[in-house]
Amino acid sequence: MFHIRSLDGVIERRLLINFRVRPDALARFLPPPFAPQLVNGWGMAGICLIRLGQVRPRGLPPMCGFSSENAAHRVAVTWLENDRQRRGVYIPRRDTSSAMNLALGGRSFPGVHHRALFSVTDSRDHLTIVMRSLDLVARVEVEGHPIARLSPGSVFASLAEASDFFRGGSVGFSATDRCDCHESVRLITERWSVEPLAVEHVESSFFGDRGLFAAGTVEFDSALIMRNVPCCWRAEPPLRAAA
Repeated sequence: MFHIRSLDGVIERRLLINFRVRPDALARFLPPPFAPQLVNGWGMAGICLIRLGQVRPRGLPPMCGFSSENAAHRVAVTWLENDRQRRGVYIPRRDTSSAMNLALGGRSFPGVHHRALFSVTDSRDHLTIVMRSLDLVARVEVEGHPIARLSPGSVFASLAEASDFFRGGSVGFSATDRCDCHESVRLITERWSVEPLAVEHVESSFFGDRGLFAAGTVEFDSALIMRNVPCCWRAEPPLRAAA
């Protein structure tokens, strides 16, 4: 099996749907060595709905790339590595519209994917995304429109604070079939700019599952969107579960 070390591409649209979660509710399903990263006493988790374009192994021209719609359920985490506290995100599940992502993920490049259907209406001043996984495990619906300021009631005091928080979680660790390590990939962007989104409707089969999250342990917090950002994904060494 050949291995790809870096992928280049463009984030054509990236929507971060953020939920504040009680830390004990998150810690129940986070594998070692991860612990929830806290913001004002809350854990932060959510769904990244991302449209990618021109994705191809580093060194190939953009015309060789492919596009896809994708969803990643993610939790902001910290862990100790060489006696230093590190931060990133743990990704228990990835879904994709792309057969290429499905074939490469977890084999040639970190990140096992599941096949899903996406329905998107994006007019710049209004956005609707519906995702249904073919295995019927994951479902996401979100509808909203851009606004000038972060939604009231967020755990973040400002848009700048929220932007810095999510920019710092650039390393993603993925669940694998192995119990002794976690695959990792680092997102590297040429620039970073997010805008707040007012959410008119949001549903998530994951965060709405009362078997995972009892009533009162999870609340919608905020949503952020970014567009047209050249980027690179670089495979990182796996993190051992006993680190």
